[in-house]
Amino acid sequence: MLNIEIDGPVATLTLNRPEAMNALSRAMRTALRDALVKLDADDSVRAIVLTGAGRAFCAGLDLKELGSEEGALGSAVGTDPAANPVAAMDACKKPIIGAINGAAITGGFEVALACDVLIGSTLARFADTHARVGIMPGWGLSQKLSRAIGISRAKELSLTGNFLDAATAADWGLINRVVEPQDLLAVCQKLAADMASVPQPAAQNYKALIDEGFGLSFKDAVALEASVSQKLNPGVSAASVAQARLEVTARGRDQTAS
Repeated sequence: MLNIEIDGPVATLTLNRPEAMNALSRAMRTALRDALVKLDADDSVRAIVLTGAGRAFCAGLDLKELGSEEGALGSAVGTDPAANPVAAMDACKKPIIGAINGAAITGGFEVALACDVLIGSTLARFADTHARVGIMPGWGLSQKLSRAIGISRAKELSLTGNFLDAATAADWGLINRVVEPQDLLAVCQKLAADMASVPQPAAQNYKALIDEGFGLSFKDAVALEASVSQKLNPGVSAASVAQARLEVTARGRDQTAS
């Protein structure tokens, strides 16, 4: 149901219910949440890739399961921590890269939006069908989507339930880029490895700074940056910065050459 592979500092999580388009049953939601909490606490893991098996990234909540339980829909998107993998994603200190291999629909779209970076294959598609099926999102989609692509485009998607293809998603800034399906996982794992190579805890502090500042006004966000900088930078020696700068320069030469 959830495959976990760890290769050095990179963990790859694969939603593995391809026969159900990786729909989020309660067991899968709990497994994903528990895996994220465990990986976040594991100092050997520095970056996470999240993808789906088969033709879909995730089709959202398992409506067949929810239909058999009175009031289950409310608890699925409510405050039960074990039923909310998005809360665990939002709290994760390590970067999460979404490898969007296929359809990300409704709750699956919300899971995708909880990733720090999205890379899509040419088969990636996104749809917010909450309004079309008569429910409200509970994992942040109504606010995250408008901040990602603009309020007018978000309204277009959410108030129609129409699908967004990979190329348009890239044009709108929802995903960073589009790659061929056979290259998707390798591209995402390489990006995760690049992020994992950044010294810790600087990377985690920087991610937290970006996330916290994004929810503030520009003025308050700049003030937050100044506060964090003044608190953390005095503990860094000039010698260590000079050595790191040499390594960065060498890495830049290697990337240019390749």
